[in-house]
Amino acid sequence: MDEILRVEHLKKYFNVPSGTLHAVDDLTFSINKGETLGVVGESGCGKSTLGRVVIKLLDSTDGKIFFDGEDITSVNEKRIVELRKQMQIIFQDPYSSLNPRLCVSDIIADPLKVYKLSSRADRQKRVFELMDMVGLARRFAYAYPHELDGGRRQRIGVARALSLSPKFIVCDEPVSALDVSIQAQILNLLQDLQEQQGLTYLFVTHDLSVVKHISTDIMVMYIGVMVEKSPSKELFKSPLHPYTKGLLSAIPVPSIHREKKRVELLGELSSPIEPNDECRFLPRCRYATDICRNKAPVAQEVQPNHFVACHNVRAINEL
Repeated sequence: MDEILRVEHLKKYFNVPSGTLHAVDDLTFSINKGETLGVVGESGCGKSTLGRVVIKLLDSTDGKIFFDGEDITSVNEKRIVELRKQMQIIFQDPYSSLNPRLCVSDIIADPLKVYKLSSRADRQKRVFELMDMVGLARRFAYAYPHELDGGRRQRIGVARALSLSPKFIVCDEPVSALDVSIQAQILNLLQDLQEQQGLTYLFVTHDLSVVKHISTDIMVMYIGVMVEKSPSKELFKSPLHPYTKGLLSAIPVPSIHREKKRVELLGELSSPIEPNDECRFLPRCRYATDICRNKAPVAQEVQPNHFVACHNVRAINEL
């Protein structure tokens, strides 16, 4: 299948008072058109930063970003504005990502106004089409965000992201602030829209139960680096990295009769500020050896389309 996004050795560093923070450190991956890459990991591992870098809300420190075959790593501001029609983002918090001074209709129509794509009458028609598309009743067109619940607010965010008919959308934890029942509605909506419009998603979340059902492939991040990436079913069936094993073992099982073996992740997190040349997972890994202390592992394809960054992955899993 055709790639819509490919990043090569992508890095994003921030200068902080105590040094250089490695938020995203040497990531390489691709996403095919019409598919979803789920990005999971603990809070602070660089997931949201990654999403913002690939759609140029933040400039990368190093590496390459290719969108639909075009190198967009260092494009000028004019080209970025044009690319915004094709790549959008749904922000995490529907309570803070919407302008409280605009009504629903104006929020959804705002991208159309910015790009001067239609007349006022046509924009209103498009707004109603988008509201119907995301399951938001037209009677809320002139309501303000504070008058609506979280689920409806997030539907506004989805409608706004769809207004320019993009090809690629970064979903930055779009259901984390919602009740479980509303989460299911938004996830089903995103999947339906993907099938209807051929959308491609980079789906950022810390909830493995969510990412399991919506993702084609899953990438597990830990303190700025990728530790494992594989097709969704394969990851849940046969995780290979010790960190992934720990994450999956923490998922609650909805049965009092089924026992589940827990893999405890002990120890302290490594610092993302000027990290040493060692495995980031070293302080929490029970399988660490000398090579882990002296050299950071590089992701290797240990099975077809299954990449793991671990020096001892074969010994641990007896592949």
